[in-house]
Amino acid sequence: VQLQASGGGLVQPGGSLRLSCAGSGSIFSFNDMGWYRQAPEKQRELVAAFTRSGSTVYADAVKGRFTISRDNAKNTFYLQMNSLKPEDTAVYYCNALGTVWGQGTLVTVSS
Repeated sequence: VQLQASGGGLVQPGGSLRLSCAGSGSIFSFNDMGWYRQAPEKQRELVAAFTRSGSTVYADAVKGRFTISRDNAKNTFYLQMNSLKPEDTAVYYCNALGTVWGQGTLVTVSS
């Protein structure tokens, strides 16, 4: 079981990016998947996730700006990030089932 994250890059404040996380088909029979991020010298934190019941949860810092979504047919889930701020700069990781991690993709928000 593997996850492959992509879509990071350099963007100006106020800009948008969409991260993708592609995984094996067995993962997508479950709801438990999400996005985390880790900024320099900070702990990894939850950004957005699907819960086991299928609902979504978001960190307060990203509510209204980020949206998690999924396409089971493509075995991929996404993080649409709008109105990006410099404090969103971090390595973003996708996760499934609490134990499977993607390799991380760097998002840098800077002018």
